[in-house]
Amino acid sequence: MFRILKVCGSYSALAIALTAVLSGCRGQDQEVPKIEGPGRAPSSIQASDDKLAGAARTIADKAGQTAPQRQILFGDLHVHTTYSIDAFSVELPIMGGQGIHTPPDACDFARYCSGLDFFSFNDHAEFMTPEHWQVTKDTVRQCNALADDQDNPDLVVYTGFEWTNVGLSANKHWGHRNVIFPNTSDAELPVRPISSRYRGSTVGNQDSLPQLVKLKYLDPLNWARYADLGWLLDRTDEMLDCPRDVPAAELPPNCNEVADDPSELFAKLNSSGLDHLVIPHGNAWGMYTPIGASWDKALTRKQHNADSERLLEVMSGHGNSEEYRPWRHISYDENGTSYCPEPTEDFTACCWQAGEIMRRRCGDLPESECQTRIELAKQYSLESGAYANGVFPDAKPGDWLNCGQCTDCFKPAFGLRPKESSQYAMAISNFDQPQNDGKPLRFKYGFIASTDDHTARPGTGYKQYERRKMTFASGARSSFYNKLMTKSMDDPQMPQQVNLADGTPDSERAGSFSFPGGIVAVHSDSRRREDIWSALKNRRVYGTSGPRMLLWFDLLNAPQGNASMGAEVSMDSTPQFQVRALGDFVQQPGCPASSYSALSPARHESLCAGECYNPGDERHALTAIEVIKITPQMVRGEKVDALIEDPWGRFECPVDPEGCVAEFSDPNFNRDSLYYVRALQESTQAINGAYLREQRNASGKVISVNPCYGSYLTEFDDNCEAATNERAWSSPIFVNYLAPDATIEETKTP
Repeated sequence: MFRILKVCGSYSALAIALTAVLSGCRGQDQEVPKIEGPGRAPSSIQASDDKLAGAARTIADKAGQTAPQRQILFGDLHVHTTYSIDAFSVELPIMGGQGIHTPPDACDFARYCSGLDFFSFNDHAEFMTPEHWQVTKDTVRQCNALADDQDNPDLVVYTGFEWTNVGLSANKHWGHRNVIFPNTSDAELPVRPISSRYRGSTVGNQDSLPQLVKLKYLDPLNWARYADLGWLLDRTDEMLDCPRDVPAAELPPNCNEVADDPSELFAKLNSSGLDHLVIPHGNAWGMYTPIGASWDKALTRKQHNADSERLLEVMSGHGNSEEYRPWRHISYDENGTSYCPEPTEDFTACCWQAGEIMRRRCGDLPESECQTRIELAKQYSLESGAYANGVFPDAKPGDWLNCGQCTDCFKPAFGLRPKESSQYAMAISNFDQPQNDGKPLRFKYGFIASTDDHTARPGTGYKQYERRKMTFASGARSSFYNKLMTKSMDDPQMPQQVNLADGTPDSERAGSFSFPGGIVAVHSDSRRREDIWSALKNRRVYGTSGPRMLLWFDLLNAPQGNASMGAEVSMDSTPQFQVRALGDFVQQPGCPASSYSALSPARHESLCAGECYNPGDERHALTAIEVIKITPQMVRGEKVDALIEDPWGRFECPVDPEGCVAEFSDPNFNRDSLYYVRALQESTQAINGAYLREQRNASGKVISVNPCYGSYLTEFDDNCEAATNERAWSSPIFVNYLAPDATIEETKTP
């Protein structure tokens, strides 16, 4: 908090403030601590692996199967440090942040707080300096080298970055993609990350950042933190855009390499000759995704590369993007004119709620004028897209109630965009650009989850604690700072248009949709990095909402024998499936003794905050296994709503510490289909398990909400817990139908 003492000299508080203002202390780069913890003892890793292998054998015997040869390993493929500009910003003192979090922190946290088997770095490329890229690569190598047994490492770390394209319109918003590489030497990694930020654009840029630097004048005791942000902005401004007509290998290292859309990103990655994975994520997040955004524009041969894009992140600390819903944030008439959809029992669009806010503000306005302004509020809200709160910037978060939210989803993403959900992606087809086999082009993703942590803490979902450290919850630490950021209105009775380039996300309500994050599991031949990578590339993966549940999903009668999750097969007989699942270990309080001995007390407290992954011998019970069936479009215009069956089947699980087994078949299999399963764990308390904590009247209408704020409006030590059923999602099994396709009438595009 008082790093300014180091930068400007040791003075009294008043002298610090005066000296800072008068001398203009210059910012500097973030200090990088050393990795403190050694590799975990091979004996402890072997004991953990043996424990999981024993559980795998037991449930296999129960299901009449042989013990699996592959082992399940847990990781996080979405980890940011404060090298990411958004992470740096939310950790500023004005937000009550904890300070800097550099790559070495992630190494120590993964080993001795969360106890992971693997993870990757994914800082945003848009503001990454050459120095930070080099530190990231060096840290990956150092962290990997600490493993005592390189043939059976305790931790595998991968290098990567995030490419983020935030467009202001639905057709120009490409979203987020993590890019990860399997190897670690400089020759096997790109010279620089690839960004979407170019000079003169708003895409991938954050124009409000320079304003945050000016807060040093209001918070002089923490001058250095804001000055350091200024240093980072200046440093990235020095990086000129790389020439577009020069091959990547011939570009200077100190330039900003830009890809405007996914097709250009794929082209640059493929031209490098380096093995890689590209993982889309966050497509359904409503914080800044335009309300009309859809997966459709990405399902083309140009914008989708099936060899690179093998996996899809369905859950993170920003919530669950899996579930499709038929409601919309915006509607269109037969002429293509947009209008605000009326509320239904389970959804209210924010354009409608903007009209209701205006209705309450009408006061003594003539009825006709009131109605005119209500319609104007709806129109402005539709035009503002993700930034509807800007129509009435002085409104309290509670005034918007639960508008724009999925009210019956599990840990949903804030402002869920249904046509950007994972289920919608798997249901659509492109008939204009068929695959090489003549069938329509389709997405065939394996499903994973990760944290998207921004504090160098991979795998935070092991326990529900420390909401302000283990989730995205952030906000002003006092009413003084909050007032500085609040916009006023010249006329509260007149809705105002929103400048999209200056739009402000609805971050106050979004705090209720901040979760510790998910985790990815692989079925791997060993702990070696090559085998983990092979499991990822072959979609032998599943995701969970945080707990380390065990999950197997197999097609028993595939033509070549059992086919596991992620597989694609072709057959004409009735498919027969089996699911085996176990709940996570019940966590013991505190940390294992080895965790305390590996790190100094100060570093241990700073990173782990008193709690670690600390499993006992008892497992949580499972309550049910749900089967989801999706039959991708067979003809142009086939309505998606009828193609997603969720759940298609459900199996209740008996209370059994040895897990749950379910078998099923599909006698109605008569067209290309994909199947995946969810394993639901018994009810436990979870951070933000109740989201906006709605209050309803006797008729079921929402009359108020009690958001869990990231700011001072909710006590920082309040975890806002509520009961929910944590879960695991398998990757789909894709079953292509060999018999002639059934005839389906062509309908209007959904």
